[in-house]
Amino acid sequence: MNATPSRIGKYRIIKEVGRGATAIVYLAESDDRPEPVAVKHVRFDDKVKDEAKWNRRLVKLLRAEQVVSSRLNHPNIIRIHDASIEPTQAYVVMEYFPGGSLERYCSFDKLLPIHRTIGIVFKCCMALDHAYRQGIVHRDIKPANILVDDEDNVKITDFGLALNINKKLDTDSTFIMGVGSPAYMSPEQIKGYPLNQKTDLYSLGVLLFHLLTGRLPFRASNPAQLVYKIINADPPSVSQLNPDVPEQMDAVIRKALEKDLYSRYRNGAEFAKDLAAVRYQILDEDQAPLDQARFARLRRLAFFTEFEDIDLWEVMRICAWRKVGPQVALMREGDNDQRFGIVLEGKVELSIEGRRVMQLGPGEVFGVQAWLDQLERRHMMTVVSVGELSYLEVNPAALALASEEVLERFRREISTVVVRRLAQVSRELSATAPAALRAEHTATGFDLQLLDN
Repeated sequence: MNATPSRIGKYRIIKEVGRGATAIVYLAESDDRPEPVAVKHVRFDDKVKDEAKWNRRLVKLLRAEQVVSSRLNHPNIIRIHDASIEPTQAYVVMEYFPGGSLERYCSFDKLLPIHRTIGIVFKCCMALDHAYRQGIVHRDIKPANILVDDEDNVKITDFGLALNINKKLDTDSTFIMGVGSPAYMSPEQIKGYPLNQKTDLYSLGVLLFHLLTGRLPFRASNPAQLVYKIINADPPSVSQLNPDVPEQMDAVIRKALEKDLYSRYRNGAEFAKDLAAVRYQILDEDQAPLDQARFARLRRLAFFTEFEDIDLWEVMRICAWRKVGPQVALMREGDNDQRFGIVLEGKVELSIEGRRVMQLGPGEVFGVQAWLDQLERRHMMTVVSVGELSYLEVNPAALALASEEVLERFRREISTVVVRRLAQVSRELSATAPAALRAEHTATGFDLQLLDN
């Protein structure tokens, strides 16, 4: 690892603040600027095979970032102050912003409160709207390229891949085929079609989906399958993956992720307007999220003993937390409804034709027969709350969109529960049943005999 330089150009280096595949970012200061700056520094090494070609591309990107950013003046876009391209190195000097990237909020256990997520993406919408009015399309909107601090101040960065739509594509020095991050790329970007601001809004829709659910709208085991899904598949419902998200958000994300350009948002301002309408529906924005407390609560339940922490965070995102009073029918015999529940506090009674079968307490799962029955998909028992009850409601439609690891753990735990309950019921039936036949022999295997024709 290279040692941190003391100076780069006229800038005194204070410390390293970031490192990527091609560049290192330093916190720096200079005599002619009162505030600290960030210096993105790239070293060239033409002795390495194919390095010269890559270096020429980096130079193009750095020049593009300098030219593009000089035309952008928006509070949510990083400002570029200076740039220098030399034979052995290049650097871009930009506004220093102490926040980190949105990547840290994309996992199940780190999701931001919904109102904060909407506020952050709202600001991104307006920043991209400003960029497009200056003739600039970013082309690589993803969590790593959006910085946010603890006060939810937002800065979009890395305009090096930006497309200047005021130039012809064949003469545009910033146009490089295949740029962008595949999971965030729009269908038209994957196909290599001409781009406009709507490709950035699509990528921002993917980002919004990721921040709200902790997963991407399209996932695949290989790039070819991912490309196929982006071009052909519909995204899942956000409100099913995270029941805390208002249903109005489903329509917003569907419009942002429209494959038909004419049906997608026309500009960032239109996208922002719909986000504001959803944000208005979230009344209690100051309520602190209960995620940590809920996580601890689930971790104590026997049903989730074998679940990894990341699996448990995912469960929290796809399940709804319910609370009801005594003698409330949660499920009825014959209902065609595959939802099932897990008791958190209180008890439920299971009955058939008005006769009690059993009562279940905290950590016990109920109503799973309809989920397991792939033919009729009907509940075999009526489930009623005994007293005050809180439970976790699992919607199979949302569960079907979960990771394979979570699905497999649910299948395994529920299969074990069903087998043990069947054994328990069998033991209870045997208490009043006639005596069994007395075995005279013990089978040790099959005897094979040849029969004459």
